[in-house]
Amino acid sequence: MTSPALGLVVNPVAGMGGRVGLHGTDDAALAQARDRGAEPVAPARARRALDRLHRAAPRLAVLTVEGPMGTDHVAALEGWDVATVPGVPGQNGATDGADTRAAVARMVEAGVRLVLFVGGDGTARDVAQALTRTVQPTTVVLGVPAGVKMHSGVFGVTPEAAGEAAARFLADDVSPTRTAEVVDRDEDGAVRLHATVAVPQVRHAVQAAKGGAGAAPPLELAGLGREVAEEMAPGRLYLLGPGTTVAAVGDALGVATTPLGVDAVLDGTLVAADASEAELLALLGQHPDATLVLGVVGGQGFLLGRGNQQLSPSVLRAVGTDRIEVLATPDKVAALDEPVLHVDVDDPDLAARLVGYHRVRTGRTRSTVLRVVA
Repeated sequence: MTSPALGLVVNPVAGMGGRVGLHGTDDAALAQARDRGAEPVAPARARRALDRLHRAAPRLAVLTVEGPMGTDHVAALEGWDVATVPGVPGQNGATDGADTRAAVARMVEAGVRLVLFVGGDGTARDVAQALTRTVQPTTVVLGVPAGVKMHSGVFGVTPEAAGEAAARFLADDVSPTRTAEVVDRDEDGAVRLHATVAVPQVRHAVQAAKGGAGAAPPLELAGLGREVAEEMAPGRLYLLGPGTTVAAVGDALGVATTPLGVDAVLDGTLVAADASEAELLALLGQHPDATLVLGVVGGQGFLLGRGNQQLSPSVLRAVGTDRIEVLATPDKVAALDEPVLHVDVDDPDLAARLVGYHRVRTGRTRSTVLRVVA
């Protein structure tokens, strides 16, 4: 194989921390995730994207890594001409960012048209860092969303959308691209720009980067929080999702919520902070009458699947898809890349129940209606 079209690299541990209440799987967080019983999520998401790509491009030259970083996920895809990069120990299962950077650098040197990676913002940073060390830093990249945090503008909105975008890009010798931001959260919760890269320009398939916190007037945000708090029914469990908008509800109740986590409130009292999927399911077993309060990821419009994976399909079913309150101040609605809300959940039947039109509360006594898509 002299000129591979696609370079594929998978971070097999990406996203493991999400359902167990961690906010990433970098460094020591991976050991914590495993201690909490976390299961890999990246392999299944990789295969969803690759199946979609394979249907559109049954003949393709692919350069990847041996084992869980690559070949494990393409072995069943007949018709692809697959080669592996030397010198990257992906087959031992103990991969890290250095392996990703080394693999991407070799793929770029081999002349791939597109680097398709599977992971989250941490993996995106490794890919971008590898590009800056090569003689072709403008190589096009695209992420399959599989991490805990995916705020960068380099990911498909779903794994299937990433596969479709990759297929459309590779179908033409000259395909449009755009510049996208690679961002990640610092330990203090702030989102910081780390690099810019070229991604396929495929409308509705590749997400925008996460916007800033916005400039909602403090009184407006506080009023929305108070209204939701005042309406809370006695004896009903409320799950409060991450984000500054939902945090206003906690402020109105006088409880300290977790900015990046999911908290549970009952009768005005915080009963669980930064809860995992298992903790949320246990609470819902005790208190089946529940409401989920969600904010919107600024600029991207995600409700589910970005930084709140502890709200798993099992949790969402236990709550009920008709028991979800969505909050977004007018500035957040106006800043959406397009006027729709996104859900990226690992369950097609549940996704079908979530799509449609949903009321979004934008202020005290005010609301709008936005379409939810999966």
